[in-house]
Amino acid sequence: MFDRDLAPLATLIGDPARIAILAALAEGHALPAGELARRAGVHPATATGHLRRLVDGGLVVVHEQGRHRYHRLAGPRVAAVLEAMAQLAPATPVRSLRSVRAGKTLTEARTCYDHLAGRRGVELRDRLLEAGALRLIDDRDHELTPTGRRLVTVVGVDPHPLDRTRRVFARSCVDWTGRRPHLAGALPAALTHRLIELGWLTRAAGRGLRVAPDYDRRLDAWLSAP
Repeated sequence: MFDRDLAPLATLIGDPARIAILAALAEGHALPAGELARRAGVHPATATGHLRRLVDGGLVVVHEQGRHRYHRLAGPRVAAVLEAMAQLAPATPVRSLRSVRAGKTLTEARTCYDHLAGRRGVELRDRLLEAGALRLIDDRDHELTPTGRRLVTVVGVDPHPLDRTRRVFARSCVDWTGRRPHLAGALPAALTHRLIELGWLTRAAGRGLRVAPDYDRRLDAWLSAP
């Protein structure tokens, strides 16, 4: 038996419109209610009601900016729950060539809240471990080695602020596309942001990321840097 009451959370997430809203917010951006209504395919007033329930349930937070209200996930743990659910859920029906292409993009590279996921996310974790940049602390958490601290500095990520954050540093997050872990936490979020800045990755529609043609060459050069 669980020592938590899961039924209210399951009910909250189980509505199709609310799960569509959460999926849109899992892209990592703060969005207004009107945009979330469009994404969920519901009337704005209906979306407002769903958002109120998600906020009351602790899954979504609201930021006010002047007269505007923007919504975002309450944190990376909510995104991790959605990612875990995706491992068990059946695939959505394929209705167009566009959806096929979008699915391939998400499988190859996407954001999971704010960090790299998909095949390229799994690959990045594997390569960092192989290069001796990361080591496992336990069965899911990682830390940077001296080599890793040098390498992230080389690519333009300062590890010192990451040491002081209250957020998980680098934790295994099972990827639904390959059933193998990518990295979640402060370090992979900072690395993903930096790789987008450098043009190794570019944002596509939704959560999708496009990989630069020379991505593999850049990754090899970085991880072998003296």
